[in-house]
Amino acid sequence: MILSRVKPAVGGETPVSSEKKKKNKTPPLEEYLQQRDYLGAFTLLEFQRSIGEKEEHADLWIGYCAFHLGDYKRAMEEYKSLTMKPECLAEVWVFLACALFFLGLYEEAEEAASKAPMSPLQNRLLFHLAHKFNDEKQLMGFHQNLEDVTEDQLSLASIHYMRSHYQEAIDIYKRLLLQNRDFLALKVYVALCYYKLDYYDVSQEVLAVYLQSMPDSTIALNLKACNHFRLYNGKAAEAELKNLIDISSCSFEFAKELIRHNLVVFRGGEGALQVLPPLIDVIPEARLNLVIYYLRQDDVQEAYNLIQDLVPSTPQEYILKGVVNASLGQEIGSRDHLKTAQQFFQSVGGSASECDTIPGRQCMASCFFLLRKFEDVLIYLNSVKGYFYSDDTFNFNYAQAKAALGHYEEAKEVFLLIQNEKIKNDYVYLSWLARCYIKTQRGRLAWELYLKMGTSSDSFSLLQLIANDCYKMGQFYYAAKAFDALEKLDPGSDYWEGKRGACVGIFQLVLANKESWETLKEVLSLLRNSGNPQVEYIIRVLKKWAKDHKVLLS
Repeated sequence: MILSRVKPAVGGETPVSSEKKKKNKTPPLEEYLQQRDYLGAFTLLEFQRSIGEKEEHADLWIGYCAFHLGDYKRAMEEYKSLTMKPECLAEVWVFLACALFFLGLYEEAEEAASKAPMSPLQNRLLFHLAHKFNDEKQLMGFHQNLEDVTEDQLSLASIHYMRSHYQEAIDIYKRLLLQNRDFLALKVYVALCYYKLDYYDVSQEVLAVYLQSMPDSTIALNLKACNHFRLYNGKAAEAELKNLIDISSCSFEFAKELIRHNLVVFRGGEGALQVLPPLIDVIPEARLNLVIYYLRQDDVQEAYNLIQDLVPSTPQEYILKGVVNASLGQEIGSRDHLKTAQQFFQSVGGSASECDTIPGRQCMASCFFLLRKFEDVLIYLNSVKGYFYSDDTFNFNYAQAKAALGHYEEAKEVFLLIQNEKIKNDYVYLSWLARCYIKTQRGRLAWELYLKMGTSSDSFSLLQLIANDCYKMGQFYYAAKAFDALEKLDPGSDYWEGKRGACVGIFQLVLANKESWETLKEVLSLLRNSGNPQVEYIIRVLKKWAKDHKVLLS
């Protein structure tokens, strides 16, 4: 969008003047350039250079072709070499600046651009650099210098795109398409915007028009694969890249890197540590996807180290920084990290551009979750739950919010929808599900959850929850069993008090005909596990009742 022309602009003229062309025309090179076959043109120029039959301004053309092939390093080298010659055209400095910009050398690009004469290309480049430097004042200044011409409007649209103003970018692209119906590449830009807006099906429809004319476009096929990834799964996305999997067939180095990056994503993070680190400063999403990989591996500290210095500028970056801070805050018990996470979530969910999007509503739900305002959490989650019926992470948070508000029956149903084994083995899941069982008079199921756990601090905590919650809910049988297990684990504690109360509670239920008298047999067994002197008195009372009612207790 910065340099979108067939020939480089040098003072408004092509490097080869029209008079020279008439005398010394080279049809093969001209033909390559007209067909945008930059690899063919580059190869011809290199061959002519090697045999000493150089085109006029051949060095400029080589830099130009290298730039359009995505070999920005080679373009930079050619232009730098030209700037060292006394007869160098002043405009070469802006060409060098463009190559430096695409290499990510923004400060060097600004310095080179400052040596070039004022031109629309220089203004567009400085406009983009102001965006990279987050200099709003400079950005607005260069914005005012933009004209209503295709190149400038494309630059403006790209800045809208990078600032997540996707609808504004779409409006510009559609207006340009109405004026220039043969500018089919604009369809790809429109499709990219719809992709960013989560309208993946619409993106596919727009993209299909372009692919009819350019079926082998690397960028278009890659976007189609990304849409399939969002609409279906990684396997479907990878199938769409089948024509590009053979990376050696790609002329563009950036395309090779993009494909390697996306294959890692499509394959659920496979090869992330080998592929993503070298791409962190090449593809912006590489850092974010590596952070996501570390989060999925439960390496929260490494995820934090990778993202802590990133200044977020897009909703995705704000969201990921929020997730990382929330995860780290919960892991190390840091209120500061949790507060930071809450602020990041609120920034996205409260923004005008994101407040009505699905991620925006999820962010507000996360913000209120951290603030423990669960009624507000449910307002936002209810508004998007139709999109996440099978999403285990969504259901986990949704069920917790319901349970926190006392909607235990509904919460239980949602908890039971979860299939992810990692979540189902998490103590938070087990403790909430146990509480839901107990609050809905299903103490036996809560006890069975405990029996399936191995011996650990989590199982001890769950045992305490079952003992206390069952006692509160009058489910004294399972309260007694839990207090008995706790007493065995910690004999010197006060768990006897809880067990004694639960055993007496069972007896009361038997007297009220709400519990079978046979349960008293197990009560006697539980009581005999204790060495407390009060045990004998309680047993005598129970046996006397049994004798009076002609009930046989062992």
